[in-house]
Amino acid sequence: MAEETATLGGGCFWCMEAVYQQMEGVLAVESGYMGGSLANPTYSQVCAGGTGHVEVVQLQFDSTISSFRDILDVFFAIHDPTSLDRQGDDTGVQYRSVIFYHDDAQRQAAERTIRDIEADGIWSAPIVTEVRAAETFYPAENHHRDYFRNHPNQPYCAFVVAPKVRKFREKFAAKMRKEA
Repeated sequence: MAEETATLGGGCFWCMEAVYQQMEGVLAVESGYMGGSLANPTYSQVCAGGTGHVEVVQLQFDSTISSFRDILDVFFAIHDPTSLDRQGDDTGVQYRSVIFYHDDAQRQAAERTIRDIEADGIWSAPIVTEVRAAETFYPAENHHRDYFRNHPNQPYCAFVVAPKVRKFREKFAAKMRKEA
């Protein structure tokens, strides 16, 4: 096993967490905040917009099962990397698209993936995803963890999170976690 860490921001962390919890090779997913100036931010402080933090998920994954490129392929499939500071109705700098790399190999892979996606013409607008060095990760409050699993019928989960999970299942069936 080769365990790695990936930290990604692509809109609401509930959406990203729910998808990556389904992915083969992902060992753990934790929602939190990164990239801002305030130590130990709270959800309400981040949502107020003054901290500079992004809602992120931090993944522990086995790169012998799912590579960092696999992680990024899912990332770019489940959010709109051309929307600056927003995903759907969620707006603000905390929802920006960003890859926080943990080493130079991840930085290079992120930059290469963005170039490949732009060359393929998948999106009609330019990709605005930031590629930045990882900073201090601040875990989200407990009630934000496993949110979709714990609240699948909550309206936001039913209308926003569930479609992203369905899209992942349809597009990445081969990368689904094998449940015993």
